[in-house]
Amino acid sequence: MKTLNKMNIALSVLALLFISSTASFAQQFKLNNQSSTLVVKGTSSLHDWEETAETQKGSLDIATTDGLTINSLKIEIEAESLKSGKSAMDKNTYKALNTGKYKYITFELLNTKSVQDLGNGKYKVAAEGNLTISGASNKVTLDFELTLKGNQATLKGSKDIKMTDFKVEPPTAMFGAVTTGDALTIEFNTIMIN
Repeated sequence: MKTLNKMNIALSVLALLFISSTASFAQQFKLNNQSSTLVVKGTSSLHDWEETAETQKGSLDIATTDGLTINSLKIEIEAESLKSGKSAMDKNTYKALNTGKYKYITFELLNTKSVQDLGNGKYKVAAEGNLTISGASNKVTLDFELTLKGNQATLKGSKDIKMTDFKVEPPTAMFGAVTTGDALTIEFNTIMIN
């Protein structure tokens, strides 16, 4: 009986050690707005243009027990923080995005399609999630490189989308004389700190 009790205690201690060791590989990160960049690039009948997001927030939850597992990822961009340096263009953007009603552009992870270990804390990731713009959500695959270094995770990549896929009418200016192209490229370098 004493041997059985000792064995149970030993097994309990081993189980606790295993749980604590696997838990120590779980990491949670918060988006660092000052260090992160997100640029939306597009075209018009007049010239190419770009807008930079000034206000972002988000979180990343990963585990590195056996390779890399992304448990959750959420990014939120304040729509009216998109700035082009031209106030008239910004007003047209906010009108097209209906920012009075829809304050944020968001991406939220649904599942990870693939993770490729590139070595030295770098991973190539294909993440499927809901991208919501102006109240319309679409399931998209976001491809990015994730780098883990110290207490920092960096997500770097780009995504091509069409405004009309999110029920956004491409803005016009000068009474329709200047038209905006439907296609956009979103480039991001997102810094997460834990």
